[in-house]
Amino acid sequence: MTLLSRNTRPRMGIIGFGAFGRLMAQHLAVHFDIIAYDPALNTPPKGAVAGDLARAAQAKIVVLAVPVSAMRETVQAVVPHLQKGALLLDVGSVKMQVAKVLRELVPPHVDVIATHPLFGPQSARGGLKGLKIALCPLHGARHVPVAAFLRRLGLRVIVTSPENHDRELAMVQGLTHLIAKVLGRRHINPASLVCLIFFVVRRND
Repeated sequence: MTLLSRNTRPRMGIIGFGAFGRLMAQHLAVHFDIIAYDPALNTPPKGAVAGDLARAAQAKIVVLAVPVSAMRETVQAVVPHLQKGALLLDVGSVKMQVAKVLRELVPPHVDVIATHPLFGPQSARGGLKGLKIALCPLHGARHVPVAAFLRRLGLRVIVTSPENHDRELAMVQGLTHLIAKVLGRRHINPASLVCLIFFVVRRND
């Protein structure tokens, strides 16, 4: 099973064409024919063609690049247009809440992967090599070719569950906040600070 055919360019629909949607189009336009949908889209999307929601949702691969707060409403609007055998992904930063919505609303004939790119437009300015992305397979086995494709792009892929993802993310965020508080104090024990930073890096490696 492969994500990309040697003879055809799959169609990808990106629903939500904000900063991250544009970043995806920038790096993926060479591999996919991209249809971008965003109600706020008022300029031609670079690396994509503009389309309505139905057209974007009828693509072979559909990516939901919308805020987590808008996920349920967006999935409800997208589901009637999804094709049998389609692959649906999201790029939200939390996974348990999104996974609940996707499992509840998406029919079983659609493969689903919840993802969290651990980078943004600023950190990806120099390219994708070495950046991390978490994949949380929810339905089907398409995460295997997806992970292989992402690794070819230079990304470091972490396959995990929504529960483990959110648990690890909460721990890293908590430790990062603690380090920020320590840095804000005048009297810092250098050895303690080094230990804290080392622990955060190792947990996030």
